[in-house]
Amino acid sequence: MKKQLIYTLLGLLILSSCGTQNRVSKSKKKTKKTTTVVKTTVPEKEVTDIKPSTDVTIKVPEATATKSLTEVYIETYSDVAKREMELHGIPASITLAQGILESGSGKGELTLRSNNHFGIKCHKGWKGERVYHDDDEDQECFRKYANPAYSFTDHSLFLTGRSRYAGLFKLPKDDYKGWARGLKKAGYATDRKYPNKLISLIERYELYKYDAEVLGKKPEDAQKVTTHNDRYTVKKGDTLYSIARKHKITVAKLKSLNGLETNDIFIGQVLFVKPLPKDF
Repeated sequence: MKKQLIYTLLGLLILSSCGTQNRVSKSKKKTKKTTTVVKTTVPEKEVTDIKPSTDVTIKVPEATATKSLTEVYIETYSDVAKREMELHGIPASITLAQGILESGSGKGELTLRSNNHFGIKCHKGWKGERVYHDDDEDQECFRKYANPAYSFTDHSLFLTGRSRYAGLFKLPKDDYKGWARGLKKAGYATDRKYPNKLISLIERYELYKYDAEVLGKKPEDAQKVTTHNDRYTVKKGDTLYSIARKHKITVAKLKSLNGLETNDIFIGQVLFVKPLPKDF
């Protein structure tokens, strides 16, 4: 009887042990089934589709005590500007003057952060990199480029690809004064003195000589573009009324031609006294 009881107890212990093992095994299998692996992906970085249209290598010359920042800038980018003129018809003088003015001779905050030499904003459809910078409004979106050559190419494409600038390409290829005024009129800049600033830079640094080189003109012929009779330089004692009367136009027309909002003028200011070509 005792033996039978002992065998019975041993059997119960064995069955209990097996049940525990099965429960542990099932529990382990259940845990394994509920384990999931989450895969994460990093979205690809958007890149600009702008490619430099010039094969000119940009070489930054060494700064010296006799060269200003602007002179170093011109020496650095003059070949690029000439190449862009050959490909797209924009005067090299205008490209350089805009670059100097918009980029602070390459040392402006926006340019240093983005290689953007022409202050071109993102606009609709831009898929390249971007930076945000205070301009007409706080934290506006500006295009960012991998290197300055991309910026020069995009500047050319920006002007050739918009109908509002189409009239500029009807001007003589070295008419930098017409281009300076036309850019302001077409809305490139809001500063009413923008044309005069460009013209002043071009004539101070003789940037028109690069236009002459592209067009195959002699250096002495390059300055002839400054003798156009469609513009007038303000002298002491001049008023808008006296200038308008001298050129047989109204004061309102004179102000419209030059983007003037007031009657204020200054000695040395260049005013346009004839309209741009028809359909501009």
